[in-house]
Amino acid sequence: QVQLVESGGGLVQAGGSLRLSCAASGRTFSSHGMGWFRQAPGKEREFVAAISGSGGLTYYTDSVKGRFTLSRDNAKDTVYLQMNSLKPEDTAVYYCAAQLGRPFVPTIVADDQLYDYWGQGTQVTVSS
Repeated sequence: QVQLVESGGGLVQAGGSLRLSCAASGRTFSSHGMGWFRQAPGKEREFVAAISGSGGLTYYTDSVKGRFTLSRDNAKDTVYLQMNSLKPEDTAVYYCAAQLGRPFVPTIVADDQLYDYWGQGTQVTVSS
């Protein structure tokens, strides 16, 4: 079992920044690929970014490329999503998720059905 706890959400003005954290406990953290997804009201959950177990590979959805940066500290069992130049359309509940034993390829890391563990989510609200 892996337990995931997100933090760092909040209210920010457009153009501002937030850093989300996802702390993991349980099984060996560095064995898990980690992903971030978000869900806005009335919309389906969508992929945001993913990072491989070692941290050497990352993948982003087009709408956040150049603005969001995903990193991880395996010594602290934590992943970080640095979000800059935030836009009102980034408003959503953000979830981190862990994926074990799968190759790090876009079609797999972007599929929420292929993640094994999820956090409870943290709200991000960007005002215009």
